Amino acid sequence: MAVTIREVASASGVSVSTVSRAFTAPDQVQPRTRQRILDAAAKLGYSPNPAARSLRGGSTGTLGMIIPDIANPFFPPIVKAIQARARRQGYTVLVADSDEHETDELATIAAVSKRVDGLILWASTLSEARLLELAGQMPLVIVNRHVPGIAEVRISLSAGITQAVEHLRAYGHRRCVFINASRDELSRGKSIHESFEALDLSIVELGPYEPRFETGVHAATLVAAHGATAVIAHNDLVALGVLHQMSSLGVSVPGDVSVIGIDDTLLASVSTPSLTTIRIDPEEIAAKAGDLLLETIAGRANSGDGTSVVEIGSRLVPRASTGPAPTR
Repeated sequence: MAVTIREVASASGVSVSTVSRAFTAPDQVQPRTRQRILDAAAKLGYSPNPAARSLRGGSTGTLGMIIPDIANPFFPPIVKAIQARARRQGYTVLVADSDEHETDELATIAAVSKRVDGLILWASTLSEARLLELAGQMPLVIVNRHVPGIAEVRISLSAGITQAVEHLRAYGHRRCVFINASRDELSRGKSIHESFEALDLSIVELGPYEPRFETGVHAATLVAAHGATAVIAHNDLVALGVLHQMSSLGVSVPGDVSVIGIDDTLLASVSTPSLTTIRIDPEEIAAKAGDLLLETIAGRANSGDGTSVVEIGSRLVPRASTGPAPTR
């Protein structure tokens, strides 16, 4: 069984990120510490992968980005924005789709890693141990996933969700449904439950499901069974599925049920009715993720044993899919 970077870190008495820098940015590590790490690695039989060695020897001029679902309209504006930002820094961007499956993500990383100087992983499905191993082999930034020791762009929905709950409460809604399509480690449902409880509103959770249009179609038929007058969906795709099915069932939106999405994709503004949603700015994501990856490649993102965490906020964009709660 291959020796892992965590075993080298444990044997040399340092953090995983320090071992990573010893191989990828040796000038960032004290000579005595680096020698201790090299001795431990030699004794254990550990060696970084070819991608890490190529990073020490030269640059490919390419950044990698692996996203969960390229068909989701949330991602194309982010890809476009990060390409524009990378181009100004002399880089091109290689984008791949994991389809939110661990085996596909692993295969994609293996194919991409030798061709890029660093990698951005969006909502990775990999275990923390695998991600730490990868971070020890090449510059890595994760988005929408927290793993101690890895540079991270964190999307905070707190402000947007709070605004959404206040919006529904002001319209007289008291019983709501959350359509959950999050994995446990993303904790989106926890944030939503806390916001509703803080304003004394009732919320029922459906799922977890896949974050797709079809999920909204399926969940819409369950909303009426819970007597809910409002729905918050995991993302705009799920919310649009709800709108579609409500129309098919003859349920008025927002007359009978109000619907809120998350992301603020182009489709949210052109749907019928237009979708109230929580906006996450793709330009800001591109800027923060791209800059943080370049800092990580240069060895500047880590300070001591700490790791850079950059946070992006959110806000509610009210549109026609929300309105006063019906009188029953």
